Amino acid sequence: MTANTGEYAAPTLSDTSTWLPLDGLAPGFDANKAPHSSDLTGRTVTLVDERGTRIAHTFAESRVEWSYQPGATDPLPASAGADDYEAFLVDTGLYFVQFHHESNPVEAVTVVLDLTAGRALSVVQAIGDLLPGTTAVRQLFVPSRIEGIETTGVEPARTRALIGRRVMWVYSPVHAYEHIYLSPQWYTWQCLAGPEKGLADTDENSVWEIRPGIYLFAWREKVIPCASVTIADHRNVRSIRSHGALFGLDETGTVPTHFTFGAYGRLISTTVHPDPYDPAV
Repeated sequence: MTANTGEYAAPTLSDTSTWLPLDGLAPGFDANKAPHSSDLTGRTVTLVDERGTRIAHTFAESRVEWSYQPGATDPLPASAGADDYEAFLVDTGLYFVQFHHESNPVEAVTVVLDLTAGRALSVVQAIGDLLPGTTAVRQLFVPSRIEGIETTGVEPARTRALIGRRVMWVYSPVHAYEHIYLSPQWYTWQCLAGPEKGLADTDENSVWEIRPGIYLFAWREKVIPCASVTIADHRNVRSIRSHGALFGLDETGTVPTHFTFGAYGRLISTTVHPDPYDPAV
């Protein structure tokens, strides 16, 4: 307590025990979320990966029925289910789809569907040790092709294109952050406005190029048990648009929490390292 006042002093920013839990961030954080797209309604989209694993998704207005048939080298058993989903239109023929498994709430799924190029990227997020990694929430990335659509262009692949950029993201009239993309493994975030103002950390990240200038950016936090998958169109660096989802545990550390959001961004600066020290090389 502060001397002679009987009032508690404000916690220091480095006291991670006072950081906001994932469910505490949610109220109002989704103000800039794009509307749900119903473009996939009535359509079945089947993904086939390099193992021969087939995942069929049949979309209604807000529900998706899925069935998983493992390939010859896939150790997972066959399964099926249905979940609520949200879909966001990123670009012509390109959709960002999110759903949280009702039958297994420690898993959430992102599917990026390029119905023009016939390609997809799935990201499975899992709480605990179901996937390789060291963070509380871990991520698995699986590129695939869309059955029945001729594939064109290049397959989604990891990229270093964002390294050196510093981007500001505005999630609502209250929430704003900046990201500094440091290396293929690390990025730094800082809260510029909102309940986490002044907090910052460096966490694991993964970046995949979906189309030229459009990137899937995923991160895994080490302090708060959560992770996120986003997609952002960086083609106009003065007017970047992103869509995303956060997944992790609530304040009790026991209840899985999943919510979607959106942000408007702009490039603040770019760092260019001399060749011998460039982390992008």
